[in-house]
Amino acid sequence: MPRQVGAGDNAVMQPRNVQSSIEPGARSAEPRRSAGPAFAALDLGTNNCRMLVAAPAGDGFRVLDSFSRIVRLGEGLHRTGELSPEAMERALSALQSCASRLERRPVRRVRAIATEACRRAANGGAFLDRVKRETGLEIGVISSREEAELALESCAPLLAGWGRRALLFDIGGGSTELAWVRIDPGGRPDLIGYDSLPVGVVTLAERFGQAGFEPAGFETMVDDVAARLAAFEAVHCIRREIREGGVQLLGTSGTVTTLAGVALGLSRYRRPLVDGTVLTAEAADEALADLRALGRAGLEAHPCVGPDRVDFVLPGCAVFAALVRLWPAPRVIVADRGLREGMLLRMIRADRRRR
Repeated sequence: MPRQVGAGDNAVMQPRNVQSSIEPGARSAEPRRSAGPAFAALDLGTNNCRMLVAAPAGDGFRVLDSFSRIVRLGEGLHRTGELSPEAMERALSALQSCASRLERRPVRRVRAIATEACRRAANGGAFLDRVKRETGLEIGVISSREEAELALESCAPLLAGWGRRALLFDIGGGSTELAWVRIDPGGRPDLIGYDSLPVGVVTLAERFGQAGFEPAGFETMVDDVAARLAAFEAVHCIRREIREGGVQLLGTSGTVTTLAGVALGLSRYRRPLVDGTVLTAEAADEALADLRALGRAGLEAHPCVGPDRVDFVLPGCAVFAALVRLWPAPRVIVADRGLREGMLLRMIRADRRRR
């Protein structure tokens, strides 16, 4: 079990001693020599462009290089149905940076994916064709099911020993992915249901704007998301399963990692302290209330938020609040890992089979 920090019902549990699939590594763009082959995974999302380059290490991998930039690719998409010229230019600039890094560090295989923004946009395919012409990167649009599968792939080690069922959620920029998971006696997870809700931090931020910072506007966002969750609950009866026990919530997104950073009282964000942290329901509620009380200026100054993310934190918190209102599990595991890590694990495993 995790070591408890503090006392009482509001305890925060530090990361458990599990075999992590990910080892934090270099953040520099400069190449470093590696004894084995390297692999690269790139995720072009609605809000962020992220890339990891890693080399196999034991059952997981060692990170050699990491890139992350907010590009707001889905800005205005819900109004126009298309990617805007400005958003495409921001994303293209980030992707050119990724391509330059890959030129300096040869890799055995690259997998690059796009998610909700390119799935929904009428000009998403044309944009990715342009990306290939100008950067050489071939980016494939994945389904919402594969999003759920990749997230589960990377987060599986954090679920071992926690129960018989898990609800994994990923609060993204343009959508929120849900994965209902059965955990067998050996600790192996099996995806038994998934859904993709067309709401994320970018879509909510654009719909509600400044109103989302006000109590009434925040509650309206929560109600909106909760109504969209009802269909998934009707199919899988997760609330009843929680009452019977043995159900664990696991969140992987900037929203839940921010909540963990606040709950832990971090003076700056530190991934090794956040990934695998277990928040009690009370600790998560307290962290959410602290963020809501800060206001825009306080959020901009907070070391776990900052000016680049200030517009998206409370919309993400509204999605989180809707999730735990409908599915009030006693604790939430926090994962700072997701699609890129899942892709790397799959590529490494496939390469070992071939070899």
